[in-house]
Amino acid sequence: MANLLTALSNIVQNPNNNLAELHEGNNRANSMGDALEKYIQKIFCGERLPEEIFSYLGNQNNPPDMILKNGDAIEVKKIENFSSALALNSSYPKDKLYFSDTRITTTCKNCEQTPWHEKDIIYTVGVSQKNTQKLQTLCFVYGDCYSASPEIYTRIAEKIKKGVQEISDIEWVETNELAKIKKVDPLGITDLRVRGMWHIQNPFTVFQSFFSASKEANFSVFALMKTEKFLSFPEKDQKNIENLQNENFQIQNILIKDPNNPAKMMEGKVFVFLYN
Repeated sequence: MANLLTALSNIVQNPNNNLAELHEGNNRANSMGDALEKYIQKIFCGERLPEEIFSYLGNQNNPPDMILKNGDAIEVKKIENFSSALALNSSYPKDKLYFSDTRITTTCKNCEQTPWHEKDIIYTVGVSQKNTQKLQTLCFVYGDCYSASPEIYTRIAEKIKKGVQEISDIEWVETNELAKIKKVDPLGITDLRVRGMWHIQNPFTVFQSFFSASKEANFSVFALMKTEKFLSFPEKDQKNIENLQNENFQIQNILIKDPNNPAKMMEGKVFVFLYN
């Protein structure tokens, strides 16, 4: 079964950071983002076909971008420099992908024969600088190392919704957005949509003590997960990645802050690959 450990092994054994061959279309921002998604699919697939590996390949408007069969969800983001925040649009950061999330599609919810309630989610962030077609740096971070629990974010959203609903003489419409109001003006011809536009600092900023990308490296790859997640993978995949014979690849045991309580530390593992 494909997982992040097998994908990392594929990268280390066959490093390739060229997005040009996957680049389509005239709009660079969109097409390079699509190229990165195809790149991510390839490293998880190895020599196999996408339909053998993934139970879901999503769309640009609804998270996630893909789901591994009976495995983790993956959200892919492309940025052009190490200081750019990640634009999450109307979806707040996710510690996990929940079946109850109203922003994921019915197709996504029913993508597997075995019913699921939640899935671990990997934020996959690629840095491809402007006017280049090379992937400079790639990182994989599990949501439960990066994002707080849903109630942290929904509490703010609900307060905004409640505040809008308290405005007198408006026609409120149920919506997944923060608010939708119809007939704002006396003629009843103007509507108002109130949308949340969520941003989060990118992993290179949040985890800079672990993700200090080498300026000398032609291509660098980082991955971060809880130790308990690592131990949940098949033992053969754990042993395979621990026994990789490559001087440019390292695994470190670390402590990271709990996103719900920074006073609490969690045991984690960081994987670092620097390819010159």
